[in-house]
Amino acid sequence: MSIAVLTLASLCFVFATLLVVAHRFLHVDEDPRIDAVQQMLPGTNCGACGYPGCLGLSEALVAGEVLPGKCTVMSEDEREQVAEFLGVDAGAEEKVVARLACAGGTNTARNRAHYEGLPSCRAAELVAGGGKACFWGCLGLGDCEAVCDLDAIYMNEHGLPVVVEDRCTACGDCVDACPKDLFSLHPVSHRLWVACKNLEKGEKVLEDCEVGCDACARCAADAPGAVTMVNNLPVVDYGRNHDVRAAIERCPTGAIIWWDEKEGPVTGRAARRVLRQGSRQAINT
Repeated sequence: MSIAVLTLASLCFVFATLLVVAHRFLHVDEDPRIDAVQQMLPGTNCGACGYPGCLGLSEALVAGEVLPGKCTVMSEDEREQVAEFLGVDAGAEEKVVARLACAGGTNTARNRAHYEGLPSCRAAELVAGGGKACFWGCLGLGDCEAVCDLDAIYMNEHGLPVVVEDRCTACGDCVDACPKDLFSLHPVSHRLWVACKNLEKGEKVLEDCEVGCDACARCAADAPGAVTMVNNLPVVDYGRNHDVRAAIERCPTGAIIWWDEKEGPVTGRAARRVLRQGSRQAINT
């Protein structure tokens, strides 16, 4: 037994010695500024900067790979603080936010069935696509709101998600959560926006949703090059000059809108006013 104890003790000594040697020769000193910069970052770990959390960004900042402006969640003063600490320019990145391609709330869009079950858009979508008459429309059960850890999305009185741009970090959680693929991430400069994904055309669209796109193509005619019609739906070419507010003016339903920095979504002069405050009656099926 004493031999076994001595053997075990010898092995422990050998392994301990190897660990000490390995630590001495393989140890990599970490720049203490990384931890300091990480403490200055917002700590949301949203990934909007393209790095795996705030630690990854802080390492890149200390290494000089990016500038503090890469973080669009911080305020301007906070970015300046990081820049001053590192002795670099603050830099700037355009803020990216989530946008919803639907405006059909309970006051404008009709249901074809009443859904009773788990209060989840993904669950409802599994039951014949959900209860909405427009197959492409928002189901309004708030999966996007539930996954947003920063309270950047809330459901309005008509059951539509509203994105609070100041809080949105473009983390993409709402994009992944929406079973109808209605969310996408866009720079805030993308002001011209199609708030509809319905691929049908004509009066049938309006029977299901008062604010749906009926593929009249007036927006494309008024903004040639910036807007084209693809599968009965306007598509904005953000690679060209898309600062064309004229595209919204003759839209009869308000399906194509302009995101005003102060007023929010703005429809054109020809858009019919939505007067209904309650829910539209469901279609009997």
